[in-house]
Amino acid sequence: MFSAFRVSPWISGILLALALIVAYQFNFEMAAEKMFLQPRNLQMADGKTNTVKLEKLVMGVEMNGQTKAYPIQFLGYHHQVFDNVGGAPIMVTYCSVCRTGRVFSPTVNGKQETFRLVGMDHFNAMFEDASTHSWWRQATGEAVAGPLKGNALPEIPFTQTTLQEWLDLYPNSQIMQGDTSFSEDYADMDTYDLGIGRGELTGTDTLSWNEKSWVVGIATDNKNAKAFDWNRLKKERIIQDRVGDQAILLALAADNASFVAFKRADTTALFSLQNDTLHMGEKQWDLMGRAIQSGDENLPRILAYQEFWHSWRTFHPYTTRY
Repeated sequence: MFSAFRVSPWISGILLALALIVAYQFNFEMAAEKMFLQPRNLQMADGKTNTVKLEKLVMGVEMNGQTKAYPIQFLGYHHQVFDNVGGAPIMVTYCSVCRTGRVFSPTVNGKQETFRLVGMDHFNAMFEDASTHSWWRQATGEAVAGPLKGNALPEIPFTQTTLQEWLDLYPNSQIMQGDTSFSEDYADMDTYDLGIGRGELTGTDTLSWNEKSWVVGIATDNKNAKAFDWNRLKKERIIQDRVGDQAILLALAADNASFVAFKRADTTALFSLQNDTLHMGEKQWDLMGRAIQSGDENLPRILAYQEFWHSWRTFHPYTTRY
C-alpha cells in the first residue's frame, strides 16, 4: 500500500542535491559576513580632499586629541568598521534595521579582538568574537551567548551629526571615504539618511511612536531610560528633562539632523539655543558643550542615540517616554 510513495534513486539524488544547495546558500553564500563585507581599503581624507557630501550623517569620534568621522551611508552597509583614533583601537558599528550606531573598544579579556557579523537577533546586528565565539549585541555591546555571556564591550562616546556640522566643530577631522569596491552597495543607502529606505526593514514611520518612528534614547543606567520623540524634538529644539535622577539637556541643531545631550548640574537654570550655540545667562557653549568664554566650565556630555522606537524599547524594556 505504500508503493505509491516510494521515490526512485535518481529523484532522491535530485532532492538531496537541492537540499545541499539550499544549505550552502543559507550557511555560506547567505551568511551575514558574506553579504556585508568589511572595507578592503579604509581610506581617510581631510576636509580639503574629502569627497563625501557635507549633508551626509556621520558618527564622529574624538579621542586623545584626534577626531574622525564615519559616514552612516557606508557604515549601514559594512555594519562594522575597525580603526584607530588617538592611538586607541575602535570598532564603529551601525545597524540599519534598528537605525542606530555604537562605538566600542574591541577589547575582550584584555586583548584586542576581531569580530565577524553573524546575523541579527530581534532585528539587531550580532557579532561573534574570534577567540571565544561569544555573540555580542550591537545595540548594547552585551554578550548574549557563549562563554562571555553577560559581559559588555567598553563603549566609546560619539556624536551623530551632519558632516558639515562636524567639520564646523572639528575642521581638522579626518573623514572616512567610500571604498570603490562597494559603490553599488553604498548607492542603495544613498537616501537612508533622510529615512527613505528602499527596503521594508529600513523605512521610516513619519508619525510618532510607531514601530519605526525615530526617537533619541538616553539611558543613565540599567534601570532608567527615556525615549524622546524626534518629531517633538524638531519642534522644541531644546529639551530639559530628567532620566531617572539625572537632569539632562537634549538639543537639536539648525540642520534638523545633528543632536547632542548633556548632564545638567543646575536644574533651576534654563538653557536656550541660538545659532547652534547654547546659552544660559551670560554663559555660552558650542554644540559640543565647549565653553566659549574663558574660565567657564564645559558641559558634561551624556550618550544619546537615534533609534527606531521598536528597537529602543526592545533593548530598554524599562524605558519611559517624554
